[in-house]
Parts: sequence; C-alpha cells; structure tokens
Amino acid sequence: MSQQLVIVFGAAKGIGLEIARQFVSEGSRVVGVDRQLPDADMGQSGIEFVLGDVTSLDEMKHLAQQHLEIGHVVFSVGKSSGKSGFPYWNVEPSDWASVIEVNLLGAVNVAHTFGPLLADSGQGSIMFLTSVAGQVGSQTDPPYSASKAALINFMQCVAKDLAPFGVRANAIAPGMVQTDLNRQVWQAGQILLQADAKESYDDWAARKIARIAPLNRWQTPQEIAAMAVFLASDHARNITGQTINVDGGQVMHS
Repeated sequence: MSQQLVIVFGAAKGIGLEIARQFVSEGSRVVGVDRQLPDADMGQSGIEFVLGDVTSLDEMKHLAQQHLEIGHVVFSVGKSSGKSGFPYWNVEPSDWASVIEVNLLGAVNVAHTFGPLLADSGQGSIMFLTSVAGQVGSQTDPPYSASKAALINFMQCVAKDLAPFGVRANAIAPGMVQTDLNRQVWQAGQILLQADAKESYDDWAARKIARIAPLNRWQTPQEIAAMAVFLASDHARNITGQTINVDGGQVMHS
C-alpha cells in the first residue's frame, strides 16, 4: 500500500486516528477528514487533516474532486443518541434522526462520492466501521444499534455493486473499546439509575466485559486499525461483503 492514497473519515481521535496512523506506517499517503481538527499534541505525523462533514453531500463531492486518485476509503464515524434504552422507549423517536443521519446517511454520502472513483480505478477498497451492537439488537442505544445494522446491510449492497470493478467493500465491527463513544454509553446508562446503583466507568466496563466478552478483555484502537490495514492489503484481495468482528468473541454466529 506504499504511496497509495487513503482517506479516513472520523480521523481526529479514537479508532479513526489510529487507523490513519497505521496506514501512514505502511507508507500510505493519508488524508484524515473530520468535523474538528485533532489536538496538536496527539502525534499525528504524516496525516493531512482536512475539515469535512459526512452529512453534507456537497462537501463530500468537493472532497472527492480533490482526491481523484483514491486507493482506499475508511468510514470510521459514529454518533450515539446520548441516551440509554432498557426499554427502547426511554429514547424518544425525535432522538433517532441525527444518529441515522451521521451513521448511515453519512456513509451513503461517502460511498456515493468515492465509490465511482474507486470503480473507475478498478482497484482499492472501502471499509465501514460498524459495531457488534448492529448484529445483536443491542438495547443499550437502539438508534445507534439500528443505524449500524443498516450500515452492515448497505455495505453488502456496496460490495455487490463494486465487485465487477475489482473493488472490495467490508465492515469492521469493534467490541468494547475505550473511546469517547464508549464513555457516553456509560454516562447515558448512569442517568437512569438510583444513586446507590451508580457505578464508576471502570467498574461498569469491567463488569460488562466479563459478562459479554469470552476473552474478558478490552479491544484496542490498534487492533481495529490492524484489521483495517489488512483488509486494504493484497492479503485480503478475496474478501468482500464481510463484517469482521474484533470483539473478544462477543458475537459468535453458529
């Protein structure tokens, strides 16, 4: 992947930033797109950051015209409702639209603008960061869960349409990763609890991991990024239309 152009959406922090860093380490030219620039001290050497909002089709069209020689696209964008289900009606119907706009329609905008460029080149890949929540009907945040499930389905449509051009599309589904989004899930759940039932973030996370992850350990941004680099490489040239879980065994399909 040396010298190939890789665009990572959601690259200012967390998983997206680590994906961008690992592509740089592979010799790729990396453009990181986000609605905000990363902190100056985050060690993002080699990444060219640009401001961009995936919910704006016009912005994505403009960005695509500036990067016609694209090699790989990574959509590492995620938004929660900021609320907790259990049951689902704790989240108002009005809370759904912004989550779907970012997590699903943002991916549609990116795929519509960059997919044809990849098809014209006859090579490359597009990856979507989904979640284990999109595979198990997670009650934790129903809008987030449903939007990620829809993204998996859309990825399969993209994979089928791009396959005749030699372009691959896959999804990566992280499990429990220490990110701002994961902390938001904890915070939303704590709001609904009585004072004597509230837990620290560390206690909540340890209990949840022990309950849902057979390997009983966090997943890391580095592990997610390693999978992204692999899926973009020639080693994965026969892999398309797949959702690859990096989740410590949380989701097992039998």
